[in-house]
Amino acid sequence: MTRLGVNIDHVANIREARKTIQPDPIAAAVIVELAGADGITVHLRQDRRHIQDRDLRLLREIVQTRLNLEMCAEPEMIDIALAVKPDMVTLVPEKPNEVTTEGGLDIDRQKDILAQRVKTLQEAGIPVSIFIDPDLTQVKLARKIEANYVELHTGLYAAAKAPAHQQEELERIRQAAKLARKLNLGVNAGHDLTYRNVVPIVAIEEIEELNIGHNIVARAVFVGLEQAVREMLALIRR
Repeated sequence: MTRLGVNIDHVANIREARKTIQPDPIAAAVIVELAGADGITVHLRQDRRHIQDRDLRLLREIVQTRLNLEMCAEPEMIDIALAVKPDMVTLVPEKPNEVTTEGGLDIDRQKDILAQRVKTLQEAGIPVSIFIDPDLTQVKLARKIEANYVELHTGLYAAAKAPAHQQEELERIRQAAKLARKLNLGVNAGHDLTYRNVVPIVAIEEIEELNIGHNIVARAVFVGLEQAVREMLALIRR
């Protein structure tokens, strides 16, 4: 059964918009877990625009399921991960002025550095996932640097307007997932997944976990966070 990891960065986004203490992403994590989600995902960015170091430390103390830390591969972030010991690290690209992550890592451009970072984290007992576009070459490179998982970027699939284009992107994700499994990589997926487009992704049997944040938090504005999580779980598990 496909797992659901809920990204709570967007709760912190609301808090940081006013530089106050509410809403609290720690409280959000508790609600998300009580609603039945399989894990909590946060992205600790270098610019600290939403999740803060204190949030991460508190989450490590209270999360009862799985804590997935998204971060870039810079030395500062590696040190933080080694200190906090999340259940998984997902290495992602990061640009200073982006609104959100714009695509997957190009492993070939930094494969030696990434291989070193992966090894450092794994030696501390932390499994590592690499956030990549659904590209067969990137999947092979993730295997080459000995990552444990890949997380397939679903943004182009989600953005596709024409049905034919959406099916084309879905097939790219399907083929990347099949290759990753063949190479003994775990397979996660995420980015811009919604209540409307998640079901075809769930149907790809190689995908083990989906990481979804913005759409769940947006839905929570109207129905509450617990109900929003339960509605997404119903689509994933039906």
